[in-house]
Amino acid sequence: MAIEILIPVVFVIVIFILSGLKQIMEYERGLKFTLGRYSGDMTPGLNVVIPIFQSYERVDIRVKTVDVPKQDCITKDNVSVNVDAVAYYYVFDVKKSILDVEDFYYAISQLSQTTMRDVVGEVTLDELLANRDAISQKIKKIIDAGSDQWGIKVDRVELKHVELPSSMQRMMAREAEAEREKRGIIIKSEGEIIAAQNLAKASMTLAKSPGAMQLRNLQTINDISSDPSTKFIFFPMEFGEMTKKFK
Repeated sequence: MAIEILIPVVFVIVIFILSGLKQIMEYERGLKFTLGRYSGDMTPGLNVVIPIFQSYERVDIRVKTVDVPKQDCITKDNVSVNVDAVAYYYVFDVKKSILDVEDFYYAISQLSQTTMRDVVGEVTLDELLANRDAISQKIKKIIDAGSDQWGIKVDRVELKHVELPSSMQRMMAREAEAEREKRGIIIKSEGEIIAAQNLAKASMTLAKSPGAMQLRNLQTINDISSDPSTKFIFFPMEFGEMTKKFK
């Protein structure tokens, strides 16, 4: 009779002990609470948590990402843009992340959104498009300073996309096209200046040597007479001199 009673008691004790064994993974850390009060940290491996009297919370300390959804932002020069970003962070103080903030993931997400709107509002559209890395670093610095009290370290922040209004996109496309045409005209005019300078030098050289001028004339005649259907009549220079004598 005693054995029949002892077996269930032993079974209950074993279940009670096993239920108090909690495994913490290498990439996790835990906090133990005794009767609701913080009583110690839990490291990777098996940890004993006394049922009923104790409880625990575990936190993943690996780098996580928070996707900052598109935000309607107004730049310093009053241009409306939609900006989204991604933030990378990790927990460096497990105790703060559990005791000092209710939901650190939600808190980081909200802080990232408000910070991104504030920083974008401090720069012009041209600065936003040209200095995205610097703006990302500024956002990261502000978020990191605000999340230290929660035991969160922000590794980096990256702006993913900056969406402009359709009217602004068309205006920028026209501006880019006008800039390309401007560069093309400048390059063409510079080429014409160089060509004119070379022609002037060539004419001066030919003028100094009559024989060279005649060779150039013969070369020109050869070039324009390549078509067999074209007929040319040439008079020697001496013929011109003879006609002057008869006048």
